[in-house]
Amino acid sequence: MPDKRLIGKWGENLAEAYLKERGYVVVDKNWRTTQGEIDLVVKHGPNQFVFVVVKTRTGKGFGYPEEAVTRKKRKTLIQLAYEYILTHQIVDDWRIDVIAIIKKTGEDREIEWFQDAIREDQ
Repeated sequence: MPDKRLIGKWGENLAEAYLKERGYVVVDKNWRTTQGEIDLVVKHGPNQFVFVVVKTRTGKGFGYPEEAVTRKKRKTLIQLAYEYILTHQIVDDWRIDVIAIIKKTGEDREIEWFQDAIREDQ
């Protein structure tokens, strides 16, 4: 069985490169509090912060990666985003995205990006 941490790290690195190719700038990685962790904090343009959760799987046997973002996880991510905003005194617009990655054989992979995937009203 592959090491989950290595797969997770591989997915985060892939998501970071994916976002950079699209003009996003990485501001923070693996920002942690006692409540949890935000995988990536990126900035798009002058006024948009994006908090990104990355979910990586080696197949669909346990479901799609994005299905791992449960209601409880969404609530925690919103709280973490607010804490990050307060800690760093951010006044810009922000959103929470999910990047779901399925690692296939070799270098083959499937990436799906869910923009503005997590909101308070969910």
